Amino acid sequence: MIEARGLGHRYTKDRWIFRGVDVTAAEGRVLAVLGPNGRGKSTLLRLLAGLAAPTEGTVTASAPVAYVPQSHSAAFAYSVADMVLMGRTRHLKAYGTPGRRDRELAAQALERVGITHMADRSYAELSGGEQQMTLIARALAAQCRVMVLDEPVSALDLRNQARVLTLLQELAAAGLGIVLTTHHPDHALHLADDAVLVLGPDDVRVGPAAGLLDAEALGELYGLPVSTAVVDGPRGPRVTVVPDLGPARTAVASAPAPDPVSVLAPDPVSAPQEAPA
Repeated sequence: MIEARGLGHRYTKDRWIFRGVDVTAAEGRVLAVLGPNGRGKSTLLRLLAGLAAPTEGTVTASAPVAYVPQSHSAAFAYSVADMVLMGRTRHLKAYGTPGRRDRELAAQALERVGITHMADRSYAELSGGEQQMTLIARALAAQCRVMVLDEPVSALDLRNQARVLTLLQELAAAGLGIVLTTHHPDHALHLADDAVLVLGPDDVRVGPAAGLLDAEALGELYGLPVSTAVVDGPRGPRVTVVPDLGPARTAVASAPAPDPVSVLAPDPVSAPQEAPA
C-alpha cells in the first residue's frame, strides 16, 4: 500500500541521510525500522507517510495513511476525547462538523486503546506516554488502511507497551499495514514481518525480519556485541536479543532468562523456534 523506490534524502548538498532505499509497506504486514539515533529513521517514516518530499526517488501510497508522531503538543487545551475526534476530520465535508457516527467511532477508538477513563482530561496535562496513547486512538478513529508510528512505545510502561504492541498485531491481522520505528529489536522480532536496518547513508538493508535481525547484523547496527537466544515463556519459545554489557551483565545473564515479551499476545505468525544464525 506504500511503495518507495530509489528513495534518498539529504539535509545539505553533501550530507545524505540515506540513498537508494526500496521498501514496501504491505497490507496485513508489519514493517519495523531500526537504527541508532540520528540515522534518519523518523525522516524515513515521514517520507513514507507523505509528510515530506524525498530529495530523490518516489513514494506512492494506494490507501489513506495515518501518522502517529513520537511527540506532539497541542496549541489549545483540547480534551482527550476531542483530540481523538479530530481523527475523523478527513471524513468531513468542508465546514462540516462531527456527527453522531463520528463520535461513536472516536469512543470506540478510546476504548480499544484502553483510555476511555481519560476522555475528559486535558491533553496538554497528560504525560508523554498518555499523549502517545491518545494519538494512537486518534489514528484508529481516522480509519486509514496504513498506520505509520514513530517510536509508539518509547514513553510507555511495560503494561501499556504490551497493550499497544498487541493492538498493532490485531490491526495487522485485520488487514492494516503497519510501519513503525523502534529501538527494541525484541519488539521487532516479536511483531514485524519485514524490517529495515539503517546502518548508514549507503547501507540500508531491507528484508524479512526473521532473517535480517540476527546477532551479526544487530551488533553491526548498534556497534555493540549482541547475541540471540531462545527463551521459554508462557506462550512458548521466543527469540530475544542480549547485548554484551560486560562481566556484571554476564553474571546476571547466567540465571534463567525471563521472557521479555511474555505479556504480549501470540504472534499472528508463529514465533521462530530457533535463534537466527
